[in-house]
Amino acid sequence: MARTIWHCHLAVSLDGRIARPDGSVDWLADYPAEDFGFESFLAGVDAILMGRGTYDAVRRMGDWPYPGKPTLVLTSRPLDDPPEGVEAHAGDAAAIAAACEARGYRRVWIEGGGQVIRAMIAIGKLDVLEMAVIPIILGEGIPLFPPGTAELRLRLRHCEARAGGALHLVYERPG
Repeated sequence: MARTIWHCHLAVSLDGRIARPDGSVDWLADYPAEDFGFESFLAGVDAILMGRGTYDAVRRMGDWPYPGKPTLVLTSRPLDDPPEGVEAHAGDAAAIAAACEARGYRRVWIEGGGQVIRAMIAIGKLDVLEMAVIPIILGEGIPLFPPGTAELRLRLRHCEARAGGALHLVYERPG
């Protein structure tokens, strides 16, 4: 069986925020996800892993944007009327990662938020970090790497300037 690739693809402000304090990402309006290869990325993903805060934020945006993609939500609370293919999972990140690997998922998108990313780094399950770096300083908000995130060395695989002064960066874990 092929090894699972754990791939985090997201947008981040210059000061390292992935959302405003209320979870809003309105600051991304002028930076379409497709400018950063999102549609082709999503097509290559077998499953999505996200935290409850990210799930709730996505649900507030309207229709479920990932039909047909198995989605695991790390949460201790039940999900009210989840879309088809969306499952709540309580427990630690290692058990959930093992479940994804046992299901044969080749590429899992670690969508966020910061707590899920921190947990996956802690268990060695972040292989690719792909970021749209947006030229805005939010000043406060949800950090990409919350306090307590373990050290992780990455190497730059791709860097490209995009419209509006944004950057598209792809880092990977060596080895």
